[in-house]
Amino acid sequence: MKRENQWNNYDAAELEVLEKVNAAYREYLDAGKTERECVTECIRLAEEAGYQSLESAIASGVKLQKGSKVYSQCMGKSIVLFQLGEEPLEKGMNILGAHIDSPRIDVKQNPLCEDNEFAYLDTHYYGGIKKYQWVATPLALHGVVVRKDGTKVEIVIGEKEDDPVLVITDLLVHLSREQLDKPARTVIEGEKLDLLIANKPLEGEEKDAVKAGVLKLLKENYNIEEEDFLSAELEIVPAGKARECGIDRSMIMAYGQDDRVCAFTSLLAMLETKDVKRTACCILVDKEEIGSVGATGMTSKFFENAVVELMDVVEGYSEVKFRRAMANSKMLSSDVSAAFDPLYAASFEKNNSAFFAHGLVFNKYTGSGGKGGSNDANAEYVAELRKIMDDNNVAFQTAELGAVDVGGGGTIAYVLARHVMNVIDSGVAVLCMHAPWEITSKVDVYEAVKGYKAFLKDA
Repeated sequence: MKRENQWNNYDAAELEVLEKVNAAYREYLDAGKTERECVTECIRLAEEAGYQSLESAIASGVKLQKGSKVYSQCMGKSIVLFQLGEEPLEKGMNILGAHIDSPRIDVKQNPLCEDNEFAYLDTHYYGGIKKYQWVATPLALHGVVVRKDGTKVEIVIGEKEDDPVLVITDLLVHLSREQLDKPARTVIEGEKLDLLIANKPLEGEEKDAVKAGVLKLLKENYNIEEEDFLSAELEIVPAGKARECGIDRSMIMAYGQDDRVCAFTSLLAMLETKDVKRTACCILVDKEEIGSVGATGMTSKFFENAVVELMDVVEGYSEVKFRRAMANSKMLSSDVSAAFDPLYAASFEKNNSAFFAHGLVFNKYTGSGGKGGSNDANAEYVAELRKIMDDNNVAFQTAELGAVDVGGGGTIAYVLARHVMNVIDSGVAVLCMHAPWEITSKVDVYEAVKGYKAFLKDA
């Protein structure tokens, strides 16, 4: 039952592959700090690997058959990829699912304001964050602004070496006696997470001159007006690249690893797997951090619609075939797990915790308290996965999300389980989950890719 640190179990050749996988992972993280950017990067990588748009394939009358590779995206924020297998879709698919949204701070629709010669963007945080972690740290602005005529402006400020960075201010410690007596939950309030963006007044302006200067820059650099904020999606994220962590370079520190570490490893496994028996599928979705809601979340009909379209063009759609396809499918709902942290050991139960460098994590159930909100995988399915991992020499471990009654969390697993398919939570252990900078083990990233490949081939 005891799992071990895997670093010393690799030869030189495998260590080289491990480092290449992790270098590609860091590049993926840097390219995709928002869900839109992730989908753009996924499409680029998929097309390089021979995938084509499902919609364009249908429109052009291309015959889809065993080995065909297609993808479909939803509103630029979610994507699903399919590789057709030998068996008909009716027999089911092997599905990898992850989410590509991450906790962050969003810009409100009427955000630009001036207060005592400082210009700010008013914000609303997205997902579960510790608000105090986001102050007094370099931040970047990513997103899109869509004008009334439908033209779109993409904005990224704070990522290049010569870019300015942005910041949310904090109260100096010398004046913080009252603030420091507050509970951590309220030491920084949501309405105090306004982004400081400027201090220089526009010459010749008397009222709100700093705001006027910002509007002038926006017009000159992006040709957008203040009202264009109404149709903008602007996200505030930590500025900077993914980095190797530790003097031994054994870890990765980066923003958004929940859940882009599972998104990348699932995607890479999908792109590198060939000649599958059952149709392989990879779903990367938005909105998990706020309940998987909305048109681009897992609870929408996006995935089901894509399966219906694929089935219709490949073998002819019928409701009973579709229902069989879903019920006969098997899924790894890939989301991160809480890594055991010795500094906070009381929040974990050690025998059922995930450890760095011990491999891919399986969570039979997540949820909170009495398994509330969890998908509790069947023992038969767990046994099947154990055999697949062992047969393919994949290092894996099992865990719960912290000690009972301490907390908990959920994933997209329950959504697909509604179709009566076998689903289990799996993923990569993370330190500092939901912090601006999260930490993973290179070993676990590598073993996740191996495990997801084995699942696509052998489940």
